Amino acid sequence: MMYPKSVSARKSAVKQSKHKSDAPHECWLCGRNGCADPLDKHHIFGGALRKKSEQYGLAVYLCHSRCHENGPEAAHQNEETMQKLHEYGQRKAMAENAWTTEDFIREFGRNYV
Repeated sequence: MMYPKSVSARKSAVKQSKHKSDAPHECWLCGRNGCADPLDKHHIFGGALRKKSEQYGLAVYLCHSRCHENGPEAAHQNEETMQKLHEYGQRKAMAENAWTTEDFIREFGRNYV
């Protein structure tokens, strides 16, 4: 007969499953801390490249309404903001993985810089 896990065993399992980066975040675009407008994790390269963005740590935090979805400078509304994010993501990936531009293109399909 199996018994349910104790509360302390469940809590330690939860602690172990959390990501390394549980530190407070701030909006990549405006620098706010998410108190008034909660922060969303935004994958820099979305769609078919979302898994690769996650794999290489290419995500930033953005204010949900103001900077992520609805504001005039929001990532999903403004091409210039999206281009800045893509450039940042490419530079970060190249620096952290010691890639050339060709290596990045091979992995993500195009050059954003």
